[in-house]
Amino acid sequence: MFWLVDPDGGRFLSKGVNTVRFDQDHVGSSNRVPYADTCLKKYGSQHIWRTSVADRLTSWKFNTLGCWSDELVATAGSSLLAIAPSAALGATFRLHRRDQIFPDVFDPAFSAHIRESAKNHCAKRRNEAGLLGTFIDNELYWSPDWRGADELLTLFLNLPSHRPGRVAAIARLQEHYRDFSQFNAVWRTPARSWEELGSIGRIEAPFFRMPPGGLNDALETKANLANPARAAFSADCDAFVAVVAEQYFASCVSAIKAVDPNHLVIGSRFGYQPQSGVIAAAGRYLDVISFNCYHLDAGPVIDAYAECGKPCLISEFSFRGDDSGLPNTSGAGPRVASQVERAQSFERYVSAALRKPSIVGYHWFEHADQPAEGRFDGENSNFGMVTIEDDVYAELTEAMTRVNAAAEQIHAEAAHAE
Repeated sequence: MFWLVDPDGGRFLSKGVNTVRFDQDHVGSSNRVPYADTCLKKYGSQHIWRTSVADRLTSWKFNTLGCWSDELVATAGSSLLAIAPSAALGATFRLHRRDQIFPDVFDPAFSAHIRESAKNHCAKRRNEAGLLGTFIDNELYWSPDWRGADELLTLFLNLPSHRPGRVAAIARLQEHYRDFSQFNAVWRTPARSWEELGSIGRIEAPFFRMPPGGLNDALETKANLANPARAAFSADCDAFVAVVAEQYFASCVSAIKAVDPNHLVIGSRFGYQPQSGVIAAAGRYLDVISFNCYHLDAGPVIDAYAECGKPCLISEFSFRGDDSGLPNTSGAGPRVASQVERAQSFERYVSAALRKPSIVGYHWFEHADQPAEGRFDGENSNFGMVTIEDDVYAELTEAMTRVNAAAEQIHAEAAHAE
C-alpha cells in the first residue's frame, strides 16, 4: 500500500484539479477568453478570483493544483494547495527539432537540452515545501493510440538519414538480424542492404498492431502465434521502444534530480497505456508513475502500470454531461446523459481507484468548461466543475467533496482488506 508523505511527515493523497486558471481556454486562435471575461466582471480582479477559487477548491476537499494551473492560486486562499507542474523536457526538444513526433533521445543535443531545461524549470523549486513533484512531459507518443498507427521504431526509421535516431534504429536491427536478408524477410523493404536501408525514403511497417492493453494484448498474441514474421516484427518494435524508454527516463530523471534532489519526479503523464517494456523502464527511474485515463473504470489500467512496483497517480480523467448545453463533440472520455450521472461516474471511478494499493492521487480534468466554439485544438466539452459563467455544477462538486473527504479512509481500509 503506497502513500505520499507531506512535509510534516503525514500520509498524503494528491486530490487535484488541472488547468485552474483565470485565462483558461481562448476561443480557437483568437484573443477571446470567455471564462476570464466572466470572472473579471464577477470578481473585479484576478487577485480576488484566485482567493475565491482557492477557498472553493479546499471546501471541496481538493489539496493539489494539477498541470497548467496558475500557481499563485496555491497560496491565495485560507489553506495551502500543493502544486504539480510539468517541465515539458521531451516535448520542447521535439518541437525544437520539428521533424520528430517523439524526441530523438539518441541525439547528443537531447541530453544538453533536458539538462538546461531542467535547470531552468526545477532548480529554483528545490526548497519549495508546496511542490508535490515534477511531471517530465505530457502524453508523448509511445505506441499506436488514438493519434495514429505508427510504431516508435518506424517513426525513428523514417527520420532524415542524418538523424541519430535513424542511425540508432538501424544499428539495433542490424545487431539483432546480422544478415540483411533475415531482416528483409520480415520487413519487406525495397532496400537490398543495410547501407541502402539507411538512405531510402519512407519505410513502411509490414504489419499493423493495435494499441496495447486489455483485449488487444490477447488478440496480438494470437495473431503473432499464427505468423512468425509478424511476431518478429512485434518483437523488433517492443525491443526498440524499451531501449528508447530506458534512455528517456534515465536521462530526464537524472537531469531533474541533479538540480532538485528534494522532490519527487512524478512521471510523464502517459496518454495511453504503452508497451510493458516502457512501463518497466519508467518504474526503474520514476518515483511515481502518472497516466491519463479517460475510462469509466481505471482498474485494469492501474493494474498494468502497478506491475512496475511504483506508486501510481491518475494525472487526468473526466466525464462529460450532455445536458450541459455544450457540443461535447471534441475531447476525451465518456459522455453521460446528465450532471447526476457525471457525479455518479466520479464517485464510482475514484472510490474504485482508491481501493488499489498503488494509487496515491487523482487529478480531475478540468476546472472550468471549454468554450462552445472550441478552444485552440477544437475541444468544446463539459469537463468543468464550473461553467464558463463560473456557476458551480452542484451535483458533481457535492460528490467530489464527499469522496475527497473519505479518500484516506477508503485507501486505508483497502490496505486492511488485503
